[in-house]
Amino acid sequence: MARIKPQALLIQSKKKKVPTRISVSTIVTCNLIVVLVVLSLVATYRHWSHRSRTEHEYGLQTLEDAETFRESKFDLPSYAVLNTSKGLITVELHKESSPETVDRFLDLCNKEYFKGMLFHRVVKNFVIQGGEPQGAGTAVDWTSRGKTQSQLATSPKHEAFMLGTSKMKQDNSGFQLFITTAPIPDLNDKLIVFGRVIKGEDIVQEIEEVDTDEHFRPKSPIGIINILLKRQP
Repeated sequence: MARIKPQALLIQSKKKKVPTRISVSTIVTCNLIVVLVVLSLVATYRHWSHRSRTEHEYGLQTLEDAETFRESKFDLPSYAVLNTSKGLITVELHKESSPETVDRFLDLCNKEYFKGMLFHRVVKNFVIQGGEPQGAGTAVDWTSRGKTQSQLATSPKHEAFMLGTSKMKQDNSGFQLFITTAPIPDLNDKLIVFGRVIKGEDIVQEIEEVDTDEHFRPKSPIGIINILLKRQP
């Protein structure tokens, strides 16, 4: 085998490849690509994070709105207990047939409007009435009519122990409260019925039997101490 001369070895060593240098532009380009990828990942993360948080908050708000709707529509108190100076009278509220009147009644109960209210008209075999005395003429106006109609065969639209308020226009602060003590024919022409007594009929009758003057005002004060609202009787 022929020997390679030293001069030839020197030439071959010079021809060996050396690592190619990376240009500055290539480094800058790679760094830019890395930065863009990182920024893209950060933007994507922020987008989905914000969307998830928004959907969560919206979901909670929707749930709260649904709960409020159920509360207002279905969970309103269905019963009211009138704590009177003679005893307790429990009434069932007719939320479906008289929603606006029931709402007004519940609002006034929460504002303690009926606390200390007196029954200022008591007409035997007719009604007991509470509310602002200046608006109390209604029961008196019905008295002669009631006595006349009591002679008729009763097929009443309005039964005994019903809770109602006057159909006469009342200001925002007033509310006339009536409890019938006998079937009154056509009394619906005068009253908005929004409930009925389910417990304490004897208390209503006891109030009905108190002594009154010629204007049907009780000689001894009888009133409502307070009203308790309940969802169950």
